[in-house]
Amino acid sequence: MIPRLLALAAALALAACSPTAVTSQPPSSAPVDLASLRVEYGLPDCPVTDPATLQVAGGLPQTQLTCLGSDAVVNLAGLERKPTVVNLWAQWCGPCREESPYLRAGLAELDGVAFVGVNYNDPRPEWAIEFAGLVGWRYPHVIDADKSLQVPLRVPGLPTTYFVDADGRIVGVHAGPFESTEQLLTMADDYLGVR
Repeated sequence: MIPRLLALAAALALAACSPTAVTSQPPSSAPVDLASLRVEYGLPDCPVTDPATLQVAGGLPQTQLTCLGSDAVVNLAGLERKPTVVNLWAQWCGPCREESPYLRAGLAELDGVAFVGVNYNDPRPEWAIEFAGLVGWRYPHVIDADKSLQVPLRVPGLPTTYFVDADGRIVGVHAGPFESTEQLLTMADDYLGVR
């Protein structure tokens, strides 16, 4: 009996962060204007980056990702050299939803820190835009639908947050959801020297 219960618990835990998790929205066959949706939900434009910028040692990879809700392409290695919080998430991920208010509050409290979201392994960009807008993530988001960051960033699962210093180096990683705004602020202070 106990092995069956353990197997059931493991299956439920995996289902919570699988892209096939049940959503409240019905599928739609009509094409969605993602650019208009991004504007409607208040998501800003993605930063302009140089596609030729190379990865710094220990930094974000030279990976070209499309901006969520536009055709702009962002080279992660080319992001502006300033303290940055890069959060990998998906709208289908329960723990990503749980940490959403802490990221929103951290954005408001961390002056001089850039935030970039990576909508990761998510088959529904329109739902991702809606989710990010509804939870108040008013920072740029890029799409990594095919998990191209999995190997270079050693992504352990979702959500995962990377702290990138002003030299472009990854100086800290937090696997799993933040449990409070204070936890995020403390890690930003520890890794980036900002509060």
